[in-house]
Amino acid sequence: MTIAPERIAQIEARRDELAAQMATGDLPGDRFVAVSKEYAELEPVAQAAGEVRRLRAESESLAYMTQDADDDLRAMAVEELHANRQQLDAAERALALALLPRDAADERAAMLEIRAGTGGDEAALFAGDLFRMYQRYADNRGWRVELISASVSDAGGYKEVVASVTGAGVFARLKFESGVHRVQRVPATESGGRIHTSAATVAVLPEAEDVDVQIDDKDLRIDVYRSSGPGGQSVNTTDSAVRITHLPTGLVVIQQDEKSQHKNKAKALKVLRTRLYEAERQRLADERAGTRRSMVGSGDRSERIRTYNFPQGRVTDHRINLTLHRLPEILEGEMEELIGALIAQDEAERLATLDA
Repeated sequence: MTIAPERIAQIEARRDELAAQMATGDLPGDRFVAVSKEYAELEPVAQAAGEVRRLRAESESLAYMTQDADDDLRAMAVEELHANRQQLDAAERALALALLPRDAADERAAMLEIRAGTGGDEAALFAGDLFRMYQRYADNRGWRVELISASVSDAGGYKEVVASVTGAGVFARLKFESGVHRVQRVPATESGGRIHTSAATVAVLPEAEDVDVQIDDKDLRIDVYRSSGPGGQSVNTTDSAVRITHLPTGLVVIQQDEKSQHKNKAKALKVLRTRLYEAERQRLADERAGTRRSMVGSGDRSERIRTYNFPQGRVTDHRINLTLHRLPEILEGEMEELIGALIAQDEAERLATLDA
């Protein structure tokens, strides 16, 4: 891949300029935050470029040494040159990755929504399995999962569950999970031992901040009513449930898990803001990408992305043709190999577009 030296020089010059500004100590607070943020974005590129230059200079020296008359020295140079070129390939790829446009939402928290699909009670049980899988993965990474709302099925599991996941780089690692997840197994209620196929849909949305989405009060219709379904003693005794309708888009969010109307309204607004933010992100992405679809998926929750086959103990991701025979471990939250492969495929595809 070819990277223009002029572009690297511009980035390094800007990095040095920002470093000088921060060193003066004269920047007001908000300006210092903006400058340090830009510096943090450019510094990895500058470091990667410096490593490429170092390895290229070393390669030239070693190549010269391979012409030496001394057999031992020449043999050593040939061996080191081989290792150097492998390191250089990796460094050039790292530099190219650092130069790729970043998804501004990658470092954000995410809203995780899981809904039972076809399959009745078995689909709800599977939705519960998926939610626990993501909870355990979040625990492994030191993230925090906060339940926003849940609709429990009669047989256990969830008809629908929505949660907020916060921590470092949450959306970057979970964003490829959106789509239809399919399970093949013998339900506990199946007396004949037949394998059933059920499904659940997963949506992962980057959480919006207040500055991202401005919601005018006049665009909202807020209805309050008494909660229904499973709950504490306050269910059906107070008007604590909240339904918010965003009139311009028709989006409706219902929240009734909390006993406090105020808390239900705050959670509903959080969900609404996130869905509006995602709709705008998708609109802008469609404009930029045109008809191009990513190898790892469009994020469309109607797209079948993965199958969990219990009889064979395997998980298959259909987007990248990856099958892992580690289903129990994956359901326990050991998802790094799976998620890492999806991220690597996305990076490879984006790098290919740079060369095209």
